[in-house]
Amino acid sequence: MPATYTKAKLSGSTNGRGIKVVQTATAGTLIHTAVSGTTQFDEVWLYCINTSVSSVKLTIEYGGVSVPSEIVEFTVPAEDGLYAIIPGLVIQNGLVIRAFAATTNVLIIHGFVNKIVN
Repeated sequence: MPATYTKAKLSGSTNGRGIKVVQTATAGTLIHTAVSGTTQFDEVWLYCINTSVSSVKLTIEYGGVSVPSEIVEFTVPAEDGLYAIIPGLVIQNGLVIRAFAATTNVLIIHGFVNKIVN
């Protein structure tokens, strides 16, 4: 039987809206909590916009805080639209994705998950 895909909002989002990155250190702002168990997956797509007049470093804690295996870092250019940060990576087993930034309240995370059931 082929896998089924269902598009869903990030669990840290209210009504599908962007998530403001408030935290400046670990543990970061909650972005998404993955599906429980190991037989299903969440395919995660994250994009970021920087509302500041300066570039700002973003750190994504992808399922944990171990460097370098669970950390994604990206410097988001100032006032320049959406940037792809997580391009469809999978996560499962209730792991949590969090984000923090060098400057509080200027980065906004948008995105969605494809819930995959085998």
